[in-house]
Amino acid sequence: MAELETKIAQGRGDEAADLVLKGGRILDLITGELIAGDVAICGDTIVGVYESYEGKREIDVAGAILVPGFIDTHLHIESSLVTPFEFDRCVAPRGVTTAICDPHEIANVIGAAGIRYFQQASAHTLMDIRVQLSSCVPSTHMETAGAELLAEDIAELMGHPSGIGLAEFMNYPGVIFRDPEAMKKLKLFEGGHIDGHCPLLSGRDLNAYVAAGIRTEHEATSAEEALEKLRKGMRVLIREGSVSKDLHALQPLLSERTSPYMCLCTDDRNPLDIGEHGHLDYMIRTLIALGTTPLAAYRAASLSAAEAFGLKDRGMIAPGKRADIVAVDSLEGCHAQLVLAGGVVVDDAAFAARDTIPEVGRDSVHAPKLTPQSFRATANREETDVIGIREGQILTDHLHETVVIENGDKAPDVARDLIRIAVVERHGKNGNIATGFVRGFGLQKGAIASTVCHDHHNIACVGADYADMALASNRLAEIEGGFVVAAEGKILAELALPVAGLMSLLPFEEVRDRLVELRAAARSLGVTLEEPFLQLAFLALPVIPALKITDRGMVDVTKFEIIPG
Repeated sequence: MAELETKIAQGRGDEAADLVLKGGRILDLITGELIAGDVAICGDTIVGVYESYEGKREIDVAGAILVPGFIDTHLHIESSLVTPFEFDRCVAPRGVTTAICDPHEIANVIGAAGIRYFQQASAHTLMDIRVQLSSCVPSTHMETAGAELLAEDIAELMGHPSGIGLAEFMNYPGVIFRDPEAMKKLKLFEGGHIDGHCPLLSGRDLNAYVAAGIRTEHEATSAEEALEKLRKGMRVLIREGSVSKDLHALQPLLSERTSPYMCLCTDDRNPLDIGEHGHLDYMIRTLIALGTTPLAAYRAASLSAAEAFGLKDRGMIAPGKRADIVAVDSLEGCHAQLVLAGGVVVDDAAFAARDTIPEVGRDSVHAPKLTPQSFRATANREETDVIGIREGQILTDHLHETVVIENGDKAPDVARDLIRIAVVERHGKNGNIATGFVRGFGLQKGAIASTVCHDHHNIACVGADYADMALASNRLAEIEGGFVVAAEGKILAELALPVAGLMSLLPFEEVRDRLVELRAAARSLGVTLEEPFLQLAFLALPVIPALKITDRGMVDVTKFEIIPG
């Protein structure tokens, strides 16, 4: 009661507020107006706005515009390639004060221990990390993951303060065809929050999926697709990641009328993209530059996100709300000059004062020793299924090419941009190796290998030379996972990701610099993709149409089946 009385007293001005932001203008997310006035803060809570206040501590924000902290409504922190603590240090200064994450990447490697790691980490970061419980580990029955989470495993993880609900339900066929295990997981969260994942689903199938109680969707890649999902009651999350870039396609749909039902997310974005372009701040800038009103853009980034996920304590600069505030230079520029997360000024001193926890998932790469012969594509027919990359999307095309069989092998053909792709099981379960063809890298020589391979996170490798593919893939086991670029018998660049083969222990700045080196090395092989490493990772995700590859073979996602060898 004393705390409640103190909030009321400071809000009324009967006693000095703990902290006052003075001299700025506040963006009202109801009307879109900019209103001059102080912001009074008691502890982690806003207690006064639009009035003049005295504070025990005062910060001059004259000339700045105050907006609510940004909420990333769907992401996998593991895809930032750094720990939750470094992710916090990377994006909180850009205004991201809440991150709603799904740790299914690490869960696919080490199971429930990976989710518990994120839950424990959330208690120590400046930003508020909300940990959804991973629904599909593995994503399908067509891959070998390091772990499996059944409904009873998920039930044991429920009730943590960081939780909101069930993370993206990727196995949409399991929903619409009432798979028993899928039904158990959905019933576990019946009446609660369940995130969606249903690319290109429409009509009666979409009706069935939404009827299951699934509330959000971040996989819409066209305005038409997003509009159908909005009309059927889903909150649409506009995604702009390092590979999946849907902002330009969905921007025309975001207006002041639709913005209460649309949010922003990054899904998978690495420190190099964040350093070069930004995070949610980049999305806001870009939306406004494309013609979205500032009210719609900032509303989607905060208030709409809070409402969509039941976070009633944030999303506005208003009394009683969590003191998540960003002082920006202008609404169009969206460059953060000051960030408060829960009333704490986000700066080097605050980061240094955090507690951390030990990392998990070390020594997780247990792949077979590979030789050049491991990557041969033995076949008895020349007609060949080929994965066609769509740059900037995780959707792929199912192409068909004729590849001549020589000495029992269908070799890469760089002249036609037909290069070998392979997935190698690395969890020590069965040693599976599957090979196929992919078009779109532009690679002319050498190989690229990675343990970031959604969602099972086996070794994914593309190459024009089998010896280089073996060299790059074997090197991954030596460095506990990561990225490797090799050519002509030499390692050209690498980044070790020893935390479950997914995250580095380096500061995000060093990871960013290593990614610059890796990208340059990839380009020296002829690669034309802007982000080849995460693009490679998504070629192994069998819940995104149309053609993918796992350790069990090429997957026709449209039919949801493995193509016979």
